[in-house]
Amino acid sequence: MNRSPIYRWLLTTAAPALVVAGVVVGPAYPEPMTGTHLNTYGLPGIVDMPTAEGLKDGTLSVSAAWSKLGRRNNMTFQVLPRVTATLRYSGIKGLDPKQGRDYLYDRSFDLRVQVLDEGAYSPAVAVGVQDFIGTGVLGAEYVVATKTINPRLRVTAGLGWGRFANRGSIGSPFGDRPALDVGLGGKPNFKQWFRGDVAPFAGVVWQANDKLSLAAEYSGDAYEREVGAGADKPSSRINLGATYQLGQNYALTGYLIGGKTVGLQFSMVMDPRQSPFPSGLEKAPAPVRPRPSRAADPDGWSGSWSADPTAQPAIQEALKDSLAKEGQILESMALTANRAEVRIRNTRYLQQAEAIGRTSRLMTRALPPSVETLVITSVEKGMPTSSVTLRRSDIERLENTPTTEIAQYAQIGEPAMGGAGLVQTPGVFPRFQWAVGPYMSVGLFDPDEPIRYEIGGKATARYEPISGLIFAGEIRQRAFGTIGKGERSPVEPGQTIVRSDAREYGGKTHPTIPRLTMTWYARPAEAVYTRVTVGLLERAFGGVSGEVLWKPNDSRLALGAEINRVKKRDYDVLFDFQDYEVTTGHLSAYYDFGQGFVGRIDAGKYLAGDWGATVAIDREFANGWVVGAYATKTDMSAEEFGEGSFDKGITISIPLAWATGQPSKDRIGGDLRSLNRDGGSRVRISGRLYDEIRYSQKGKIYEGWGRFWR
Repeated sequence: MNRSPIYRWLLTTAAPALVVAGVVVGPAYPEPMTGTHLNTYGLPGIVDMPTAEGLKDGTLSVSAAWSKLGRRNNMTFQVLPRVTATLRYSGIKGLDPKQGRDYLYDRSFDLRVQVLDEGAYSPAVAVGVQDFIGTGVLGAEYVVATKTINPRLRVTAGLGWGRFANRGSIGSPFGDRPALDVGLGGKPNFKQWFRGDVAPFAGVVWQANDKLSLAAEYSGDAYEREVGAGADKPSSRINLGATYQLGQNYALTGYLIGGKTVGLQFSMVMDPRQSPFPSGLEKAPAPVRPRPSRAADPDGWSGSWSADPTAQPAIQEALKDSLAKEGQILESMALTANRAEVRIRNTRYLQQAEAIGRTSRLMTRALPPSVETLVITSVEKGMPTSSVTLRRSDIERLENTPTTEIAQYAQIGEPAMGGAGLVQTPGVFPRFQWAVGPYMSVGLFDPDEPIRYEIGGKATARYEPISGLIFAGEIRQRAFGTIGKGERSPVEPGQTIVRSDAREYGGKTHPTIPRLTMTWYARPAEAVYTRVTVGLLERAFGGVSGEVLWKPNDSRLALGAEINRVKKRDYDVLFDFQDYEVTTGHLSAYYDFGQGFVGRIDAGKYLAGDWGATVAIDREFANGWVVGAYATKTDMSAEEFGEGSFDKGITISIPLAWATGQPSKDRIGGDLRSLNRDGGSRVRISGRLYDEIRYSQKGKIYEGWGRFWR
């Protein structure tokens, strides 16, 4: 039996997905215990103490807790059904052992794994490490168990090390805990894990009603470091909390620590898969137009119309106009008596399958009856990325059936080289676009100030004289903000500065030019794509950047290479340059593991002349959300790198269509990195090939195939 392409694709995704996400898919295990009551560390918990609960798979939460004991700003992501990760930025007044600041602004990272599911008589069990990449000021480890007594009541008990064993120790079963080496932070504190004193903790959470939950816990944290910095000493080991649900996604918590310290916490929990507008608010597509009978249009069915030299220009012009209303640019078209190929650029729909589906409908309305084979080729920045071949009779027959039916007859493959017979659509090129609007830049996790910002106006322009050649630029005028204020870290003798002077590029009162480039994209061979960019590449560097990518339609693997010759720009962010020049380059490997996980490894030379590698993993959701993490380690030592020890961060990308319901390919988001340091830094190039190509190739088209008939 011949399987359809989509079924073969689904079968090939299963094996690697099981390898990478074995804890996600398994043989009929119970669902992991989930909860939405967040503790002050941003994890499912009681007040301070953790529980063995997780969040719903894929959930992202943000919380901010405040008391006289400190401030904690947390972002938690349920990476897998049993794996929870938290990035935290906390402030403790009067506690900074090295820098002499009023507050210790500390970045920390937690990881928790649920190792046992709850059974009829057994609790769920989780193991976690807290602040294991950072200064270790909030460092703790724990083993915790949680049991559901009834639908409204859960009890928890566990053993804690580190902070969670400041008092009430019952011994040190695994040896002494090494002294905390604050150092430069940013390095895993492996030697401290599960070492030193261990103390019990326990607690209970009661869901009083649909809105209110009450919590009480017996804590092992004496807040020794905060008390030593002048905070009130807790008089009790009992902490109390009350959480009120403000809506489906928001909650407000009040808590009492140790009988003395009152605090507040605001929490927001989001499930990327639950859009405010699940079906979208776009207009319905034009219906498929069935062909007339042969008797009603004998000339149309005979194909004799194709001999008329005026036929294709008229059809192409009509199709161009109707596609433009759908946000599609008809770049070129090839037309014969029984076959039509259109090359489209999708400017509106997040899922390429939706653009293809709407294009196929419009083709049934514009083409003569004899045209049976429809080929829709997706084009990104002048590069054809994939071709979907459909039979017109299948489209007519299956319009009102599930998308899986038409998927069985769709063939997706590499576009033909050369484009024989293609006629460029008149008026498409040259193409000029411009826009004027506001901008806001935000800097987070600065050790001197939690949030820096800049607000102003910008003008952008883009000119494409031919397909694949793009001139683009941006001018900004700052209105107000705090970016650029303050003194940067002192420069050590012989130190190479490439990123640690980032503040010097902000706070300008005159207009600046963050980017001004000429880029040429091409597809010189099947499955091979190239990019050359020249100009002011980013705010801090200008020069030449070249890239080549091998990415076949049927391959989960992609390989790339990039080389840059750049010079450091002057701090005025105009046309002047400093003396520093460098050649950087990387070899890259990308792999789509399935189940929404995509990995990347980049190895090569970075801007400061250091050699090393970056490892990144992203989790992508069907609606376009992307949450990821990365880390870079080079031959630059931790001492040379400075505070943070090595480069690492979190990436978040949210499609605008998710929030508004209106079709759009625009996104908001960015990197959440601990610090701007010189080690492990790359040129920030706009339009790198992998993300330009893959969203309109076979794998992503099939992932979004459910929107073909939208």
